Amino acid sequence: MANAPLVVGTGPRKVLALHGWFGSATGWGPFADLIDEERYSVLFLDYRGYGARRAEDGEHTLAEISADALAAVDAQGWSSFAVLGHSMGGSAMQRVLVDAGGRVTGLIGVSPVPSTGVPFDEQAEQLFRGAAGDRGNRYAILDLTTGGRLSRTWLDRMVQFSFDQSDPAAFGAYLDAWAGTDFSAEVQGDPVPVRVVVGEHDPALSAAVMEQTFLQQYPNASLEVLTNAGHYAMFETPVALLTTVERFLDDL
Repeated sequence: MANAPLVVGTGPRKVLALHGWFGSATGWGPFADLIDEERYSVLFLDYRGYGARRAEDGEHTLAEISADALAAVDAQGWSSFAVLGHSMGGSAMQRVLVDAGGRVTGLIGVSPVPSTGVPFDEQAEQLFRGAAGDRGNRYAILDLTTGGRLSRTWLDRMVQFSFDQSDPAAFGAYLDAWAGTDFSAEVQGDPVPVRVVVGEHDPALSAAVMEQTFLQQYPNASLEVLTNAGHYAMFETPVALLTTVERFLDDL
């Protein structure tokens, strides 16, 4: 790959971190600063068209994210690893699980997109389709998925970050990858330990959605709801998120 991924820590517990649609390898907020670097090694990947790889061409598919992720962990010499995925990264982490051939020790999804994709009504379709080039659409999506309760200053900064960190064409193309791809038959019944974490103020990827998807598909899946969080727990409640992630990893 053209750019080396960001690795935080040198600890024995290996974790691959896959970002969301509005994120990047550096888009994990205060959560990333709290990682215990002696206990964990966390590889934060940029997808093609994002972050350090913003100018890199690609097909912008889940299969491509997975192939790049496996190349990155191979370059680190990791034989096995857990995968942490936020939002779109929650879909990608399941693609990695399927493609990695038993190397994944556990999945931690933070407001994760299910392997079924996300069905949109006409209004939502227009909102999300228009987000590639429109600041107002991105702001509205951020506001909606965090419960319409957060600071305009923070929302504006998140919008700017997403524009700075992603190529608009790639951003638009990834919508089909996470919303329009259904590979649920490939993960059904997989025994890997799974923890899904959602915010109580996220109306889109809620506890009910997790119960209908992840908890039906993975026999060893469990659900945690974070109070005072919406879709972006790594910013809204970073210490609470860190605590549940650490507990899950340490139990593997």
